[in-house]
Amino acid sequence: MTNNMDKKLNLPGLVNRGLKFSGVVFILLILFAYSEKEVINRYYTEFFPLPQKIQFVPIGKDYALAGERIPMDNFDTRERLDRELIVNAYRHSSTIQYIKLSKRYFPVIEPILKKNNIPDDFKYLAVAESGLRNVNSPAGAKGIWQFMKPISRDLGLEIYDEVDERYHIEKSTQAACDYLNKLHDRFGSWTNAAAAYNTGPTNFSKYLRQQDQSNYYDLNISEETMRYIFRIVAIKTILESPKDYGFNIPEEEKYAPLSNYYTMRIESTIPNLGTFANERGTTYRMLKIYNPWLRETELTIKNNIYFLNIPKT
Repeated sequence: MTNNMDKKLNLPGLVNRGLKFSGVVFILLILFAYSEKEVINRYYTEFFPLPQKIQFVPIGKDYALAGERIPMDNFDTRERLDRELIVNAYRHSSTIQYIKLSKRYFPVIEPILKKNNIPDDFKYLAVAESGLRNVNSPAGAKGIWQFMKPISRDLGLEIYDEVDERYHIEKSTQAACDYLNKLHDRFGSWTNAAAAYNTGPTNFSKYLRQQDQSNYYDLNISEETMRYIFRIVAIKTILESPKDYGFNIPEEEKYAPLSNYYTMRIESTIPNLGTFANERGTTYRMLKIYNPWLRETELTIKNNIYFLNIPKT
């Protein structure tokens, strides 16, 4: 019965024709893919000619941090700065955000630095630490200035479940100034102070003692801190002259300072900040943007007083 069915259906012939058809389809698919690839290649060759012309990042002879000259005559120092200039000049998404956010936060940071006799260059330390965002590091450092909890409390910042003043831009900047002044007094230079800010004063003191040195640039220390000062200087260099490095950000595209608000003195507990915000014509989300140090949906008042920035409608 099977033989008769094979003869009637002519299975070998069907298989042969199927194979021939499949082969034709396969060839057509190859031709289509090849022609499509050719079209794509022609498009990119016309608009993005190869080889790509990637420009090197120019490096000058004189750089300084907080008025302290970087020893550019040392090839090691020069190459470390060169690395950070290249990284930040070609890390477009991050650097564009630095430029945009600087318009919002530098006007807040600069006068506090000036009031505390901290060099203006230290606003770039905040950029290097957090990208000017209230971030939370894997190690537990928080806020724009990236403070750990113990040092934050030593510097007078309030931290508990409902409040974390590491996220308070004015108070955390004041704390950073207090800390930097202490580090400068201890280690004798702003460069050393910045390095100690990154690695911690105990570690930095140990490195100086073990290697019998007094200058950051002569130390062999952790990779992060070895790059830290140069990253700050690279960010400073690019943000001071962004067009020189290909960043053409119109002024209107930068983020405006948070200025459309009024300040309210809070002397009694707010059981629900969402309801509180709604009653004042705003939202909990907007209240958080203007007061990122609020960490819960309620604010308990004991013996303390808070000041909330209330966005205007």
